[in-house]
Amino acid sequence: MSTLPDPAPETAAAPAAPSAPAAKPGSEWLHYAVRNPKLIIGAALVVILLALGIAGPMLLDNDNPNEYVGPQAAAPDGTYWMGTTTFGQDVYAQFVHGLRSTFLVGVVGGAIAAVIAMVVGFLAGYRGGLVDEVLNMLTNIVLVLPALAVLLIINAYMGVRSVAVQGLFIGLTSWPWAARAIRAQTFSLRTREFVDLARLSGSGTWRIVFREIAPNMSSYLFMMFILLFGGSILIASSLDFIGLGPTEGVSLGLMLQSAQQWSALQLGMWWWFIPPGAGITAIVGALYVANVGLDEVFNPKLRES
Repeated sequence: MSTLPDPAPETAAAPAAPSAPAAKPGSEWLHYAVRNPKLIIGAALVVILLALGIAGPMLLDNDNPNEYVGPQAAAPDGTYWMGTTTFGQDVYAQFVHGLRSTFLVGVVGGAIAAVIAMVVGFLAGYRGGLVDEVLNMLTNIVLVLPALAVLLIINAYMGVRSVAVQGLFIGLTSWPWAARAIRAQTFSLRTREFVDLARLSGSGTWRIVFREIAPNMSSYLFMMFILLFGGSILIASSLDFIGLGPTEGVSLGLMLQSAQQWSALQLGMWWWFIPPGAGITAIVGALYVANVGLDEVFNPKLRES
């Protein structure tokens, strides 16, 4: 008679399978970024125009976009892709040089405004008290000043104007709204536990700000810079159009000003004023669309999937 085999000894419960590691914020943002059509379209258009502004002037035979090189008031053809002005200047050469100047003034003005806004906003929001009152008063003073009028006066009394100087003055007058936004965000973060721990460990103000608070606002700061970048381009284009742009070089706003001054619209020379107007609109519009896409990527409540 066969006997049943002895039951196997009781074994310890098998360890649970390790759970998948939580996705890092960077990889999560990238996952949604490559699936966001607004961000992809806006960023692609900005990159294309930026590449044209950087490489376009290098591929031209002439470094001076204002030189008279062709027939006067010629329509676009195989030789002059965007036609010529009433003086025989190549509109395409002016356009690609103007793109470079437009991006340059946007970067300079946006970067300066962003740096000032971060210094003022972080310091006022973290320190509070008298420091906050003084910086908030300074911010309000600059905020209520008519920035465009100040820029008009400054530009009108400057003998030689350049793109860099124009971007400098734009940056010095366009930071207040961003500083107030950063201040409000810093107020909400300075009472968090990780900030208290850093304070108890003896870290200084700027170390806490840039090591603890700023990284938690990185997406917000990046989107703020995009808005400052686009705003600088619009302000610079406005100054250029009324004749207070750079006296050296060319920009898209100066192209519009020249086309208006020499009656391009009345003469039917659409190729003179449409490219710079479309360029400014495309850059600022693409930045806005990309910023909306970034907001959807960084904000889980706005994600579609």
